[in-house]
Amino acid sequence: MSEVHNLDPEEARKFDELAERWWDPKGEFRPLHDLNGPRVAWIAERAELAGRQVLDVGCGGGILAESLAAAGARVTAIDIAGRALEVARQHAESAGVEIDYRQVTAEALSTELAQQFDVVCCLEMLEHVPDPASTIAACAGLCKPGGHVFFSTINRSPLAWAGAIVGAEYVLGLLPRGTHRYDRLIRPDELAAACRRSGLRVAEISGLHYNPLTRTVGVGGRPTINYLLHARCQD
Repeated sequence: MSEVHNLDPEEARKFDELAERWWDPKGEFRPLHDLNGPRVAWIAERAELAGRQVLDVGCGGGILAESLAAAGARVTAIDIAGRALEVARQHAESAGVEIDYRQVTAEALSTELAQQFDVVCCLEMLEHVPDPASTIAACAGLCKPGGHVFFSTINRSPLAWAGAIVGAEYVLGLLPRGTHRYDRLIRPDELAAACRRSGLRVAEISGLHYNPLTRTVGVGGRPTINYLLHARCQD
């Protein structure tokens, strides 16, 4: 594995332990399966994917990466969880999808492939690293001038604590307990400020609303719990 920075070995261990269940739409990653289609559609409405160099940061078992590839993107996908990457590679091979999977952090990759990607996606990952600002800066450095960067994460608010942690992990059991730490959740203004410090121009922040009982997803409105951010790299 390449030189690594800004990682939490405990987070990698947790996701590796669940690796075999990444592609079970009824398992622990059911919310990711439900959210994936609407998120990809939201991204595709704002950035051309077909034929473009696209990076998926924190790809896990490859749910997002395969959808980006299906949209015609040339996808590189990275994560530090080695077992999850094995599952991602195996699933892509069985599906006949070509994706360049690498076990590396965004910070390390940015020293090798600076300004090489038209689109950089970092979804549901920032809340799992010790220094999200470092990852944001790396994503900005990996993006071509004029390119697009997309983030999704969870707001740090009482409503998010009640819904995304207590409700999702302890009441409904949609996610394993301990998946999220409240102190690592990120308010939209904090994420926007970190983007600007990294030279990105924030274009849009949109709420992402998920009903786990009906498994329906809505994009738009206030970023009360989950939200998406679209930023542009300076030309």
